[in-house]
Amino acid sequence: MNFAAAIAFSGSRIDRADHVRSDAVALEALTDWRARLLLMDGLSPQITPEGGLGWGSLADVTEGSELVFLGLGEDGRGCFAAVSPQLMGSTAPANPRLWQEMAALRADELATFGGARSLVDWHARHRFCARCGAPTRLAKGGWQRNCTSETCAAEHFPRVDPVTIMLVEHDGCLLLGRQPRFPAGNYSALAGFVEPGETIEEAVAREVFEEAGLRARDVTYVASQPWPFPSSLMMGCHAHADDRALTIDTHELEDARWFTRDEVADAVASADTGGRGQAFGAPPRFAIANHLLRWWLARG
Repeated sequence: MNFAAAIAFSGSRIDRADHVRSDAVALEALTDWRARLLLMDGLSPQITPEGGLGWGSLADVTEGSELVFLGLGEDGRGCFAAVSPQLMGSTAPANPRLWQEMAALRADELATFGGARSLVDWHARHRFCARCGAPTRLAKGGWQRNCTSETCAAEHFPRVDPVTIMLVEHDGCLLLGRQPRFPAGNYSALAGFVEPGETIEEAVAREVFEEAGLRARDVTYVASQPWPFPSSLMMGCHAHADDRALTIDTHELEDARWFTRDEVADAVASADTGGRGQAFGAPPRFAIANHLLRWWLARG
């Protein structure tokens, strides 16, 4: 099953144009009157009355802001975003108002915004060197920050945090869990950050054991999703367990349960109309967990 065009925050039409980032002359040439500036309110998009991303010109850049090169538009024009000196950045999840705004966007525009949000947020939170504490300055069109200390001169790059999100199966049923922040009755795939020195497969096995007390085996990769809150890469996987005896870590999960294929199918179908299944509420379509459930159902 091909998820490339369906997963939220993927499919931007902007060419990242890495060859331009290190070419100061070429980059400068793109900052003319034709350049486009992605308009944002902090880390939120400005939405036009027609329901699209708001774009302006470089004349809209506020004083003292740093200019980040997003890439080349389909018309060859340079696309940029600004990092205001007042912006603090955020590691909080998206709020309902932001999801309403994002729901108005086409898939490719949502992807463009997601990438810009992650990049702008990273700059706002990395104005000082993690090695020596000196101020950093933007470099490579915004895809790097350099320490200003001559004795340090460390180079810093936008980070992406890898996260495994996995369906665990046993005898035709799926294990799903819920966190306290989920809407009442909603369950989703287990998930957790990959730790240093781990493979994806090892991270899946560790997280499943830590959160549910199960030994996961036969881990396979299914699909991935960029997640700009603040900047993760969700790596969707599937695994098997040899039994259903759960030992739930209540610091990580409020609850975890096994659900039958019919219960999963009912929940996914109900989510399409904004409803909740009889057994549980499925994740929304913009989440990779929803796609993983559809993938599992399609396997038969």
